[in-house]
Amino acid sequence: MTVVIDPAFDPVPSLSRKIDVTVAARSAVDEAPTRACFIPSEGELPACECVDGVSREMLAAAGFTGAKGQSLAVPGKRLCVLVGVGAGITNSAELRDAVAAFTRAARESAELAVDLGDVDVPAEEAALAATEGAILARYRYDALKHDPKTVELAKLVLGVDPADTEAAQAGVERGLVLARTASLARDLANTPPRHLSAEKFAQVIEQLAPEFGLEAEVFDRAALMELGTGGLLGVNAGSIEEPRMIKLSYRPADEEGHLALIGKGIMYDSGGISLKPSNAMHAAMKFDMMGAAAVFSSMTALRELGVQTAVTGWLMCTDNMPSGSATKLGDVLTMRGGKTVEVKNTDAEGRLVMADGLVLATEEERRPDAIVDIATLTGAAMMALGTRTAAMLANNDSVAEQLQAAADTTDENIWRFPLDHRYREQLRSNVADLSNIGGQYAGVILAALFLNEFVDGLPWGHLDIAGTMQAESDDLWRSVGSTGFGARLLAEFADAFVAPEAGAETGADAGSAGAAGAGSAAE
Repeated sequence: MTVVIDPAFDPVPSLSRKIDVTVAARSAVDEAPTRACFIPSEGELPACECVDGVSREMLAAAGFTGAKGQSLAVPGKRLCVLVGVGAGITNSAELRDAVAAFTRAARESAELAVDLGDVDVPAEEAALAATEGAILARYRYDALKHDPKTVELAKLVLGVDPADTEAAQAGVERGLVLARTASLARDLANTPPRHLSAEKFAQVIEQLAPEFGLEAEVFDRAALMELGTGGLLGVNAGSIEEPRMIKLSYRPADEEGHLALIGKGIMYDSGGISLKPSNAMHAAMKFDMMGAAAVFSSMTALRELGVQTAVTGWLMCTDNMPSGSATKLGDVLTMRGGKTVEVKNTDAEGRLVMADGLVLATEEERRPDAIVDIATLTGAAMMALGTRTAAMLANNDSVAEQLQAAADTTDENIWRFPLDHRYREQLRSNVADLSNIGGQYAGVILAALFLNEFVDGLPWGHLDIAGTMQAESDDLWRSVGSTGFGARLLAEFADAFVAPEAGAETGADAGSAGAAGAGSAAE
């Protein structure tokens, strides 16, 4: 059966959207067609033209109290949007949220302005957060709509004091790169699986990689057979679409360490023979390639961020379909490196494709100083942490702490789970080296223990983003659909990466104490 797909279809429309973010004097905000005014819940109203002649009693009568996240549009010679900030804005996450709330309230405006002069956040951080908040809040995936109704953001003016102009400009430049990174990841994950198979994903990467200083090497089925990637090939066995593994390389002029990133790229996950129920989560399984999207998208930011660490990305891509040729329960797969795995559940496929990528990363001539993988891996992560916090596990405290720091920076919440080796016995198989699932409980930990079998003792961190992969409705800077979770986080992680010291103490069995410094990770 031949299905016609529009040849003009663009899987990454956000890359063609040009947004002018300008740093200007604070007076320029008063001349903008649409501006924000941040209103605390207590105290005097700020000196803002939006509230000239207005009292708190008048605002309360309109249902506006200044509570965090509230907004009230006030028409006039220009549109003023009051944004509630509660006790005030004290960090970049709160500012990002406030600007996002403003952007959503002013959804019909193409030009926005924000005065950052009175915000108690350093100018560079403030400009970065404001840029991200506005662009990500206005993001909409409309590549397949003939008449999209979204008013695209064309211009954002950030008002600052003269002494802060240079710092704010640096923040804007970084914010533009990171917002593009997340938008690119969202585009890829939002694209329907028929429009973005593993083969087509590889073609997109081959086209885009050189623009961002990346080298891409694509492995088709024949090449994967030569490599012995039994996990990826086993998951692909039921599909008419070929698998692809994409190796991405970023090599700065003066390298300071080597980092490997592994991304799960299940372009669509039916569950295979262990078929998923036909519910809303099944329909969302086009998002099961978000790990691979996050790795690729994060790497497009490395050159512009001036990252000095060499980074190698491994994207393990296929769909997981049921058919007469599909891998069956009880089949044994031989992974790259020779370990055998009994498949007890074909819907635990992500760990199979990731295992091959992990082994390949350890075999690099220049072994990485650390490996980080990212995957929409387990429903257990969603059950434990909900949809706003991802699970993190690691065999090394330094890697865990650096991932946590990056998550705090991007306000993409993660929480460290213990890599509890007491559960390892559950992965035992009577016919193979190990099985791909364990018991009924501790699913997040068991999946990570499986992956840990393939890292050859290298410092390693794992991000399970199953719960955070999508937003079911617009939520501040998280637009409906794919959240792009992890793309900005990995970019920040790579930029600040410090190789763990040899022989450093590991936190393999770290429990809740491993979440020290987690900030707002548990909401």
